[in-house]
Amino acid sequence: MILLLFGAPGAGKGTLAEMLTKHYKLPHVSTGDLLRYHLSKGTEIGKKAKEYMDTGLLVPDDVVLEILEEKMDEKDCHRGYVLDGFPRTVEQAEALDEMIEERSAKISHVFNIDVPRDVIVKRLCARRVCSKCGAIYNVEFKPPKKEGTCDVCGAPLMHRSDDKDDVIRKRLAEYESKTRPVLDYYQKKNLVRTVKGTDSAEMFGKIVDIVGK
Repeated sequence: MILLLFGAPGAGKGTLAEMLTKHYKLPHVSTGDLLRYHLSKGTEIGKKAKEYMDTGLLVPDDVVLEILEEKMDEKDCHRGYVLDGFPRTVEQAEALDEMIEERSAKISHVFNIDVPRDVIVKRLCARRVCSKCGAIYNVEFKPPKKEGTCDVCGAPLMHRSDDKDDVIRKRLAEYESKTRPVLDYYQKKNLVRTVKGTDSAEMFGKIVDIVGK
Protein backbone atom coordinates (compact mmCIF):
# COMPACT_ATOMS: atom_id res chain seq x y z
CA MET A 1 0.00 0.00 0.00
CA ILE A 2 1.37 3.39 -1.05
CA LEU A 3 -0.24 6.52 0.38
CA LEU A 4 0.64 10.03 -0.79
CA LEU A 5 -0.02 13.01 1.49
CA PHE A 6 -0.53 16.49 0.08
CA GLY A 7 -1.13 19.62 2.08
CA ALA A 8 0.08 23.17 2.51
CA PRO A 9 2.95 23.96 4.90
CA GLY A 10 1.52 23.67 8.41
CA ALA A 11 -1.39 21.44 7.39
CA GLY A 12 -0.12 18.68 9.67
CA LYS A 13 1.16 16.17 7.11
CA GLY A 14 4.05 15.14 9.36
CA THR A 15 1.77 14.37 12.31
CA LEU A 16 -0.64 12.41 10.13
CA ALA A 17 2.21 10.53 8.45
CA GLU A 18 3.52 9.51 11.87
CA MET A 19 0.07 8.24 12.92
CA LEU A 20 -0.47 6.37 9.66
CA THR A 21 2.95 4.70 9.61
CA LYS A 22 2.41 3.48 13.15
CA HIS A 23 -1.10 2.22 12.38
CA TYR A 24 -0.19 0.40 9.14
CA LYS A 25 3.39 -0.48 10.14
CA LEU A 26 4.76 1.22 7.04
CA PRO A 27 7.78 3.54 6.75
CA HIS A 28 7.32 7.30 6.45
CA VAL A 29 9.19 8.49 3.37
CA SER A 30 9.91 12.22 3.32
CA THR A 31 12.17 13.55 0.57
CA GLY A 32 13.24 16.36 2.90
CA ASP A 33 14.30 13.89 5.61
CA LEU A 34 16.08 11.69 3.05
CA LEU A 35 17.96 14.69 1.68
CA ARG A 36 19.05 15.76 5.16
CA TYR A 37 20.19 12.20 5.91
CA HIS A 38 22.40 12.03 2.81
CA LEU A 39 23.83 15.48 3.54
CA SER A 40 24.70 14.52 7.13
CA LYS A 41 26.31 11.24 6.04
CA GLY A 42 28.24 12.80 3.18
CA THR A 43 27.06 10.17 0.69
CA GLU A 44 27.69 10.54 -3.04
CA ILE A 45 24.07 11.59 -3.57
CA GLY A 46 24.37 14.00 -0.65
CA LYS A 47 27.48 15.55 -2.19
CA LYS A 48 25.59 16.08 -5.46
CA ALA A 49 22.75 17.82 -3.62
CA LYS A 50 25.16 19.94 -1.57
CA GLU A 51 26.75 21.37 -4.71
CA TYR A 52 23.42 22.93 -5.66
CA MET A 53 22.37 23.95 -2.15
CA ASP A 54 25.68 25.69 -1.45
CA THR A 55 25.07 27.97 -4.43
CA GLY A 56 21.44 28.66 -3.49
CA LEU A 57 19.97 26.50 -6.25
CA LEU A 58 17.14 23.99 -5.91
CA VAL A 59 18.20 20.35 -5.92
CA PRO A 60 17.27 19.10 -9.42
CA ASP A 61 14.64 16.43 -9.97
CA ASP A 62 17.09 13.75 -11.08
CA VAL A 63 18.99 13.96 -7.76
CA VAL A 64 15.80 13.90 -5.67
CA LEU A 65 14.47 10.98 -7.70
CA GLU A 66 17.75 9.10 -7.25
CA ILE A 67 17.46 9.52 -3.48
CA LEU A 68 13.83 8.40 -3.53
CA GLU A 69 14.52 5.42 -5.80
CA GLU A 70 17.26 4.19 -3.46
CA LYS A 71 14.82 4.36 -0.55
CA MET A 72 12.12 2.49 -2.50
CA ASP A 73 14.47 -0.45 -2.94
CA GLU A 74 15.13 -0.82 0.78
CA LYS A 75 13.48 -3.81 2.41
CA ASP A 76 11.21 -1.81 4.72
CA CYS A 77 9.48 -0.21 1.69
CA HIS A 78 8.60 -3.44 -0.08
CA ARG A 79 5.16 -3.60 1.59
CA GLY A 80 4.52 0.06 0.86
CA TYR A 81 5.07 3.44 2.50
CA VAL A 82 3.57 6.82 3.31
CA LEU A 83 5.11 9.51 1.10
CA ASP A 84 4.90 13.23 1.82
CA GLY A 85 6.57 16.30 0.36
CA PHE A 86 6.72 14.75 -3.10
CA PRO A 87 5.86 15.07 -5.96
CA ARG A 88 5.64 18.86 -6.30
CA THR A 89 5.30 19.09 -10.08
CA VAL A 90 3.49 17.08 -12.74
CA GLU A 91 6.88 16.06 -14.18
CA GLN A 92 7.87 14.64 -10.80
CA ALA A 93 4.52 12.85 -10.54
CA GLU A 94 5.06 11.22 -13.93
CA ALA A 95 8.58 10.13 -12.96
CA LEU A 96 7.29 8.76 -9.64
CA ASP A 97 4.57 6.76 -11.41
CA GLU A 98 7.18 5.25 -13.69
CA MET A 99 9.42 4.20 -10.77
CA ILE A 100 6.48 2.70 -8.88
CA GLU A 101 5.26 0.77 -11.95
CA GLU A 102 8.77 -0.59 -12.54
CA ARG A 103 8.48 -2.20 -9.10
CA SER A 104 5.07 -3.72 -9.93
CA ALA A 105 3.34 -1.51 -7.38
CA LYS A 106 0.73 1.23 -7.53
CA ILE A 107 -0.45 4.24 -5.52
CA SER A 108 -3.42 3.33 -3.33
CA HIS A 109 -4.66 6.82 -2.40
CA VAL A 110 -3.61 10.46 -2.67
CA PHE A 111 -4.85 12.38 0.36
CA ASN A 112 -5.27 16.14 0.08
CA ILE A 113 -5.13 17.51 3.65
CA ASP A 114 -7.34 20.61 3.59
CA VAL A 115 -6.92 22.91 6.60
CA PRO A 116 -8.32 26.48 6.73
CA ARG A 117 -5.70 29.05 5.77
CA ASP A 118 -6.11 31.11 8.97
CA VAL A 119 -5.46 28.02 11.09
CA ILE A 120 -2.28 27.27 9.13
CA VAL A 121 -1.01 30.85 9.53
CA LYS A 122 -1.63 30.69 13.28
CA ARG A 123 0.16 27.33 13.56
CA LEU A 124 3.22 28.41 11.62
CA CYS A 125 3.55 31.77 13.37
CA ALA A 126 3.76 29.83 16.64
CA ARG A 127 6.27 27.27 15.34
CA ARG A 128 9.75 27.08 16.81
CA VAL A 129 12.60 24.92 15.52
CA CYS A 130 15.69 23.64 17.38
CA SER A 131 18.79 25.36 16.04
CA LYS A 132 20.80 22.14 16.46
CA CYS A 133 18.76 18.96 16.01
CA GLY A 134 15.80 20.35 14.06
CA ALA A 135 13.10 19.24 16.53
CA ILE A 136 9.86 21.17 16.00
CA TYR A 137 7.69 22.79 18.68
CA ASN A 138 4.66 25.06 18.78
CA VAL A 139 4.36 27.64 21.54
CA GLU A 140 0.56 27.20 21.60
CA PHE A 141 -0.02 23.51 20.90
CA LYS A 142 3.27 21.73 21.65
CA PRO A 143 5.51 23.99 23.77
CA PRO A 144 8.93 22.87 25.05
CA LYS A 145 9.24 22.04 28.74
CA LYS A 146 11.54 25.03 29.18
CA GLU A 147 10.70 28.14 27.18
CA GLY A 148 13.08 28.70 24.26
CA THR A 149 15.01 25.47 24.85
CA CYS A 150 14.87 22.14 23.00
CA ASP A 151 13.69 19.17 25.10
CA VAL A 152 15.87 16.80 23.07
CA CYS A 153 19.31 18.41 23.02
CA GLY A 154 19.01 21.59 25.10
CA ALA A 155 19.91 23.93 22.23
CA PRO A 156 18.10 27.26 21.70
CA LEU A 157 14.90 27.31 19.67
CA MET A 158 14.55 29.72 16.78
CA HIS A 159 11.64 31.39 15.00
CA ARG A 160 12.32 30.86 11.30
CA SER A 161 12.23 33.92 9.07
CA ASP A 162 9.74 32.17 6.77
CA ASP A 163 7.34 31.60 9.68
CA LYS A 164 6.18 35.22 9.73
CA ASP A 165 2.59 36.14 8.76
CA ASP A 166 3.25 37.89 5.44
CA VAL A 167 5.81 35.31 4.30
CA ILE A 168 3.51 32.42 5.27
CA ARG A 169 0.66 33.81 3.18
CA LYS A 170 2.97 34.12 0.16
CA ARG A 171 4.14 30.52 0.70
CA LEU A 172 0.53 29.31 0.84
CA ALA A 173 -0.34 31.13 -2.40
CA GLU A 174 2.73 29.63 -4.09
CA TYR A 175 1.85 26.15 -2.80
CA GLU A 176 -1.66 26.43 -4.17
CA SER A 177 -0.51 27.57 -7.62
CA LYS A 178 2.22 24.94 -7.95
CA THR A 179 0.45 21.98 -6.36
CA ARG A 180 -2.97 22.31 -7.97
CA PRO A 181 -1.76 20.84 -11.32
CA VAL A 182 -0.31 17.82 -9.44
CA LEU A 183 -3.61 17.19 -7.66
CA ASP A 184 -5.43 17.57 -11.00
CA TYR A 185 -3.04 14.98 -12.46
CA TYR A 186 -3.96 12.45 -9.77
CA GLN A 187 -7.63 13.46 -9.86
CA LYS A 188 -7.78 12.26 -13.46
CA LYS A 189 -6.61 8.88 -12.15
CA ASN A 190 -9.40 8.97 -9.52
CA LEU A 191 -6.88 8.74 -6.68
CA VAL A 192 -7.45 12.00 -4.79
CA ARG A 193 -9.39 11.99 -1.52
CA THR A 194 -9.75 15.36 0.21
CA VAL A 195 -9.79 15.28 4.01
CA LYS A 196 -10.95 18.50 5.69
CA GLY A 197 -10.49 19.50 9.30
CA THR A 198 -8.17 20.90 11.94
CA ASP A 199 -7.87 17.99 14.36
CA SER A 200 -5.20 15.41 13.48
CA ALA A 201 -6.95 12.54 15.30
CA GLU A 202 -10.22 13.25 13.48
CA MET A 203 -8.52 13.44 10.08
CA PHE A 204 -6.57 10.27 10.83
CA GLY A 205 -9.87 8.50 11.50
CA LYS A 206 -11.29 9.71 8.19
CA ILE A 207 -8.22 8.47 6.30
CA VAL A 208 -8.33 5.03 7.94
CA ASP A 209 -12.02 4.80 7.09
CA ILE A 210 -11.36 5.66 3.43
CA VAL A 211 -8.51 3.16 3.18
CA GLY A 212 -10.68 0.50 4.79
CA LYS A 213 -13.37 0.94 2.17
